[in-house]
Amino acid sequence: MSLRLFRRTWAAQRLKLVAVSVGLLIWATLMPLVYEAFKEQIQILLGSGSQFAQFAQFAQFGGGDLFSLPGAIAVGFIHPIAVALSLVFALGFAVAAVAGERQRGTLEVLLARPLSRRRIYGTFLVATIVFVAIAIAAQVLGTIIGAALGGAMGELRPDRLAVMWLNGVLVFGAFGAVSLAASVSFDRLGPALGLSLAFVLISYFLEIIGSLWTAAKGLQPYSLFHYLDPRGALNGTTTIADWLVPIAVMGVAILVALAVFPRRDLAAPS
Repeated sequence: MSLRLFRRTWAAQRLKLVAVSVGLLIWATLMPLVYEAFKEQIQILLGSGSQFAQFAQFAQFGGGDLFSLPGAIAVGFIHPIAVALSLVFALGFAVAAVAGERQRGTLEVLLARPLSRRRIYGTFLVATIVFVAIAIAAQVLGTIIGAALGGAMGELRPDRLAVMWLNGVLVFGAFGAVSLAASVSFDRLGPALGLSLAFVLISYFLEIIGSLWTAAKGLQPYSLFHYLDPRGALNGTTTIADWLVPIAVMGVAILVALAVFPRRDLAAPS
């Protein structure tokens, strides 16, 4: 990677990174507080028999639930607000990193420097993962703050919070790698963004519809979001698939990008 290019990228994205991190921190702070505020009512529902069964179907969302603190935190992670903020860099930055510069006609200036295409790609990949890691760290910090304010820190273990952070980094890092592979494959932002966004939306749809509709449960393993498992991380019940699948997706996306980008003919921008 190129440290100079990384520093330039960091300088260009630092304000956006602060805004996203603050947004995720505030959002994550709310989830433990909401759970603690309604915990007694949820306990009453747990003992209400058949009435609870009807409620339970809609109280589980994307691998999270409203019946425990880890479950409530997991709902916060998979909620569209948190996903959208996390994808600002995993999708938005990664897609624009190469295709955006190519569309603006500025990629040729970058390639004119003594930098190989693999170094440029590696720099943007590292930047994407670093930005994602900081954003997810802000979300974990918000979880800690919310749990502390709600008096529930005794229910969370620091080592499992670290596991939750790493799981989130791997999953959104995989989305970032896919988006960056699309970015180096197209000359225009539109096709790269469309392909990456379709991958994210289909993946999200499969996970959510599978969590809400029993008949569609078999679709969940085909979603990358299925392997985002904050509840499992906090309960110590993550599976090997939660680690291997995101790593495999990231690895395939990196191999595709390294095969495509150095071999592309870049015509003059029109």
